[in-house]
Amino acid sequence: MRQLFDELKIGLASTDQIRSWSFGEVKKPETINYRTLKPEKEGLFDERIFGPQKDWECACGKYKRIRYRGILCEKCNVEVTRSKVRRERMGHIELAAPVTHIWFFKGVPSRLGYLLDMSPKDLEKVIYFASYLITHVDEEKRQADLPELEKTMRTEVDIVKEEFTDWKEARLVRLEEELETMEDGGAKPQEISARRREAEKEMREREERSQHEQELVEEAFEALRTMKVKLLIDSEQLWREIYDRYSEYYEGGMGAEAVKDLLGRLDLDAEMERLQTDLSANSAQKRQRATQRLKVVKPFSEGHNAPESMILEAVPVIPPDLRPMVQLDGGRFATSDLNDLYRRVINRNNRLKRLLDLGAPEIIVNNEKRMLQEAVDALFDNGRRGRAVTGPGNRALKSLSDMLKGKQGRFRQNLLGKRVDYSGRTVIVVGPKLKLHQCGLPKVMALELFKPFVMKRLVDKDLAQNIKSAKRMVERQRPQVWDVLAEVIQEHPVLLNRAPTLHRLGIQAFEPILVEGKAIQIHPLVCEAFNADFDGDQMAVHLPLSAEAQAEARVLMLSSNNVLSPASGHPVVTPSQDMVIGIYYLSE
Repeated sequence: MRQLFDELKIGLASTDQIRSWSFGEVKKPETINYRTLKPEKEGLFDERIFGPQKDWECACGKYKRIRYRGILCEKCNVEVTRSKVRRERMGHIELAAPVTHIWFFKGVPSRLGYLLDMSPKDLEKVIYFASYLITHVDEEKRQADLPELEKTMRTEVDIVKEEFTDWKEARLVRLEEELETMEDGGAKPQEISARRREAEKEMREREERSQHEQELVEEAFEALRTMKVKLLIDSEQLWREIYDRYSEYYEGGMGAEAVKDLLGRLDLDAEMERLQTDLSANSAQKRQRATQRLKVVKPFSEGHNAPESMILEAVPVIPPDLRPMVQLDGGRFATSDLNDLYRRVINRNNRLKRLLDLGAPEIIVNNEKRMLQEAVDALFDNGRRGRAVTGPGNRALKSLSDMLKGKQGRFRQNLLGKRVDYSGRTVIVVGPKLKLHQCGLPKVMALELFKPFVMKRLVDKDLAQNIKSAKRMVERQRPQVWDVLAEVIQEHPVLLNRAPTLHRLGIQAFEPILVEGKAIQIHPLVCEAFNADFDGDQMAVHLPLSAEAQAEARVLMLSSNNVLSPASGHPVVTPSQDMVIGIYYLSE
């Protein structure tokens, strides 16, 4: 069924949307059973989630044939449908801890950084569990209790000092007694000196510990007094001290959870107002920063996307036929890199779930959360941060981003640059005898491009009885075919395109002239518009089919109608190289 769309919008997928796309949760890293060659249950190729491997047949074989279509097998829970649904149905991985989407944090500029007004360096520390982040401060409660808390802090510091002083005095008395005993026992002076040095070292260490304890208490109070949202605390010990003493006055944490909490508390309308005010600030730097941040904050404030969607609680698993696994001749399997990357995510996620169930220490759990974050990063964009995850032969694995971006990616290779009917591609050579609006089209290429037109003309001229015999004549390249082809191409322009098409003159229309050989000939004056030369460049030829398309090509796109550059108005057909030298020699 054909569907027409007025527009296409790309936005952030929320966790609920990811779950709604999914046909089931992938819980195990296994792909297929190597003995039975059937997909493992709850694995990356599970038929219950992604659909059957064979048309109209469930996994256990109880239901076969199209008459059972739509039935869900009660034995294996696989729906009886076409196997091509394995190219469409998605699954998901339910994460044990939220992770940050690397595109929005590590992109240039960092969208998360602009939205939260934090430097990417600070964000990286929080996301990868190197620093704690304050996400909320209860200002009223803190201000009310601050005098009492300061008094308590001073008392504690005095107690620590007093304890050390008392201990030191008692230790000195004990030392003198020990030394007297040693002297009475006839100990050597070196032994007595060594004992004194040992005791002094012990007292120094105790004093340092006492001093550190006092400083920690004072630092914790000072941190509370000056605490504000987005403050980073790098010291684990200081964080523990603040948390143990003052946890009721603030909220904070590490990793994507802390960033999500901060995003959830963000008042986008208030942020917009503040940035609008900053646009009229005296400082040029402040104005520039406000302009850059507005580009990110404004779309979010318009309500199309929730900022929290940049933090993922579930990861989509793309359909299995888009990341296939094929058996090779020797019985071994070749698999898409994505399966290895998904396997890493599932393994780390399952290990984190197990650690959380066991109530493991926070430091171990945080380390596992960091590893999960890195596994999801590698899945989305391998190598964007740190060393890329490699496979056999030390080759970097291809992530989802690698499948989309670049010349070999989905967009340029398969969507923009896909092969279409009524088109061809070959090398270009110079055609010095051509007119500006003409191009030399190889005979064999022209015959293939104009095949339906030639076949119809053969039938119309009674040179063939029907389309079938006309097709046979064209395929066998009978002599009559070339005469008919020459008639057909009269008044039928073709479009020539040289990639990359950087401006509208990258595609122009020409009247084809049949030439021998296998190379397209073009007039040397149109080279500048195409940015073409004859050192092996290739060009594509396309055929406008409808009368409207042909008229448009002839009126708007014919090369002789595009002598001036639309960008500057300067001539774009200026002679160069051979032509200039030739004119110079002729006129010398």
